[in-house]
Amino acid sequence: MNLLKSRRIGVFGWISLSFVLVGCANKPVTAADAWKPAAGPLMTRWAKDVSASNPLPEYPRPQMARKDWTNLNGLWDYAIVAKEDAQPKDWQGKILVPYPVESALSGVMKPVDAKQKLWYHRTFEKPAGVAGGRLLLHFGAVDWQTTVSVNGKEVAQHTGGYDPFTVDITDAVKDGANELIVGVFDPSNSGYQPRGKQHFPAIAKPGGIMYTPVTGIWQTVWLEPVPEQYIRALKITPDVDKSQVSIEIAKITKWPLDRISAIVYDGDKEIAKGSADMSGPIVIAIPDAKLWSTESPNLYRVVVGWRGKGEWLDSVESYFGLRKIEVKKDDKGVNRIYLNNQPIFMTGPLDQGFWPDGIYTAPTDEALKFDIEITKKLGFNCTRKHVKVEPDRWYYWCDKLGLLVWQDMPSGDNGVTRPKRGEKPTDESGNPEAAANYRSELKALIDTHGNHPSIVMWVVFNEGWGQFETIKNTTWTKQYDPTRIVNPASGWTDYPAGDVIDMHNYPGPGAPKTQETRAGVLGEFGGLGLPTEGHMWTNKNWGYKGVTDSKDLTRAYVKLLSKTWALRESAGLNAAIYTQLTDVETEANGLLTYDREVVKVDLNAAADANRGKIAPPPQVTVILPTSQKAAATWKFTTEKPADGWFKPEFDDAKWKSAPGGFGTASTPGSVVGTEWKTDGIWIRRDFTLESAPKNPLLLIHHDEDAEVYINGILAAKTTGFISDYEESDITPEARAALKSGKNSIAVHCHQTRGGQFIDVGLLDQK
Repeated sequence: MNLLKSRRIGVFGWISLSFVLVGCANKPVTAADAWKPAAGPLMTRWAKDVSASNPLPEYPRPQMARKDWTNLNGLWDYAIVAKEDAQPKDWQGKILVPYPVESALSGVMKPVDAKQKLWYHRTFEKPAGVAGGRLLLHFGAVDWQTTVSVNGKEVAQHTGGYDPFTVDITDAVKDGANELIVGVFDPSNSGYQPRGKQHFPAIAKPGGIMYTPVTGIWQTVWLEPVPEQYIRALKITPDVDKSQVSIEIAKITKWPLDRISAIVYDGDKEIAKGSADMSGPIVIAIPDAKLWSTESPNLYRVVVGWRGKGEWLDSVESYFGLRKIEVKKDDKGVNRIYLNNQPIFMTGPLDQGFWPDGIYTAPTDEALKFDIEITKKLGFNCTRKHVKVEPDRWYYWCDKLGLLVWQDMPSGDNGVTRPKRGEKPTDESGNPEAAANYRSELKALIDTHGNHPSIVMWVVFNEGWGQFETIKNTTWTKQYDPTRIVNPASGWTDYPAGDVIDMHNYPGPGAPKTQETRAGVLGEFGGLGLPTEGHMWTNKNWGYKGVTDSKDLTRAYVKLLSKTWALRESAGLNAAIYTQLTDVETEANGLLTYDREVVKVDLNAAADANRGKIAPPPQVTVILPTSQKAAATWKFTTEKPADGWFKPEFDDAKWKSAPGGFGTASTPGSVVGTEWKTDGIWIRRDFTLESAPKNPLLLIHHDEDAEVYINGILAAKTTGFISDYEESDITPEARAALKSGKNSIAVHCHQTRGGQFIDVGLLDQK
């Protein structure tokens, strides 16, 4: 058999010809008209393309593809019962797999708590081509503990919510109809397992930075006939400096032959090939090598297998990119991140990977692709996949379109009490079972996603969430995969390990102090919040720093990025991750709405800012100092004053006088002159100007909500908190009210949780 002809569709043909590969694929359990989406709070435009007869029909594993497969996505039976109950005999309804049971697209949209278990049931026909070989049942991902039975026989147990797993069901299937039952237990945030942003019962009470949980099957399920001896996995390692690639295979049992072969294609043209015995990798030199980069994401197609009597006995098709990522010093002795031996400054969004109608599961493959395309259009060259692992096709689109990925390991509590802001975790393992499970799932993440050229960084922990034995876990990760950068902990408590030191700063920006062995990165900043009517999950929305409209958001965003790029030279910064790509449930921090319908910033202005194409920042002069360098005297009260407290003529004789700023010393970025611990504070101050400013700005550090008045006119209104002094626009009416001679400024700050602080000043921009 001619392999090229028989596999002509190839990896890159799945985009437009995926229906060809489905073959005898999805046979619905019942009629398609038995399903419709549940009435969710918000739907995407792709929801209308979801079909009960063929949901997510694309081949789910582009990096290890075989031609023959059967898609088991579609309508299954389901039941939610008590955890201790036996496998149900009666089913409660139909669910559309692979959409999570909590999602609208599943057609169910019901929560599953820690005292319950979710069961699935369907039948399938034994596919052709199994005679003399094996039949594999693949699960893209099931959250979290899974039991699989075929025809009443238990065939597998799996623990892990983000990694694919495969079950050999050859000995359990029969000709004709076969019964498949899947049982799933997922305690969500009441368990120790890695779970990221999932939080029960967020589906009924969304809020904060945690979202609706996911239970059960949330990625494609499929069957695949293979030979008796077959390729289980590939490990592909590029070497840019030597212009070569190394390919290793994982085998099941004794091989029928002693050599394996690989053929490399550039498009349709065969350009190189090689072979090796079973003990070693195939090493292939790539002539006139084209490197993979964000500007030129060149991918080589490769077919790996072994032959007998001129025929391919087993083969899989994959792809790779020649890409190198590392940290080393530049000509000034500053640690920099290098891509293919060239320094690169990475800008990207925090990408939560949630969808209003599918939660963890994108409605369609086009929806997955859209998120990568819009990220590129926004001028970003990277993205941080935040405490979630995506289906393989998401990384395929990153590989194909050229987007660098910071891949987080999903977080869990691990039996460790999450520290309050500013507190240091113990860095000890609070639960041996949880620690072992964490390491098992981390290894599975690297094993199953390590071939993607787009992934350039593993993020071991996020913000102290379940952080433990940081140095040990980071060192292991670097040793296990020396081809990528390793980030020990994005934000909060740092330990001397890995390739980067990562800080978070809202809205920021900021840069960690330069180090001898690690590069500095800004793992999170921004959070400019703008709710968008008609595109919100709920009416309760929040942002780290509020803005008034799209124009205000764009102006604030460009200003943030201008400061960020300046830190590249002044502070040795190498990367910055903006929070965030889209709104998510109650969070309005997105550059896009949650349904992906509205780009809230000016696309071109944001793209230029993200690429560093920013005009030099304007010069500013201080016209009313804050208390950063020298404490300024204010009048203040912590008891609600009479109406008109903000007007210049208000009598504040009974108010106290004290130095600013006001707050608690534990608040990041604060310079406390007077301690303030109550829920609210009102402060006033008179000042004199020689002349009216031309373009006044507010300089403010607030934690949390604040209102600022100038000469009795509302100048600014902020929500949430920031961790440093930031410039902010003033209303046109307040600008006009500023005059030569005597002026007044009055501020009210309201505090609800955590540290607190308020201080303000005024600048004039030339």
